[in-house]
Amino acid sequence: MDARFNLFENEVAARFTKRFANAGLVIHQSSLPRSTQELVSLRASQINGCGWCIDLHTKEAAAAGESAVRLHLVAAWRESTVFTEAERAALALTEEGSRLADAHQGVSDETWEQVRKHYDDDQVAALVCLVALINAANRLAVIVHQKGGSYEAGTFAAAAG
Repeated sequence: MDARFNLFENEVAARFTKRFANAGLVIHQSSLPRSTQELVSLRASQINGCGWCIDLHTKEAAAAGESAVRLHLVAAWRESTVFTEAERAALALTEEGSRLADAHQGVSDETWEQVRKHYDDDQVAALVCLVALINAANRLAVIVHQKGGSYEAGTFAAAAG
């Protein structure tokens, strides 16, 4: 199945996408570790079934030096030994913040406590904004059936410039 609509060729969508990418730069340039950013983006994209974003974040993470083992285990992070406690807190926040309909309270107090234990205020702000941003990106790509597989690392950063 082909994409329903090309968000990169329509003038309104292209202007929005550029601003969206620029919002992502604020997070990218924050003190939240780049590896955590990519793991969070990958996990949310897996939850939301976004092939485009899974492709993008897997390739960006690999280009930034992330190991294949960790990338393969993101979907089963709870059953894995390769993630730090801080990364586990970020992944839990990602899951709870992405699956809002699954829990009436949203992010649990336990998860929030773990996030606050491992991240400072700027990193928490970046993490919360990242979870919101990647979920929005997933929805854009899933709605128009944007397919994964053709992304080349570095392309998205170049589009934001």
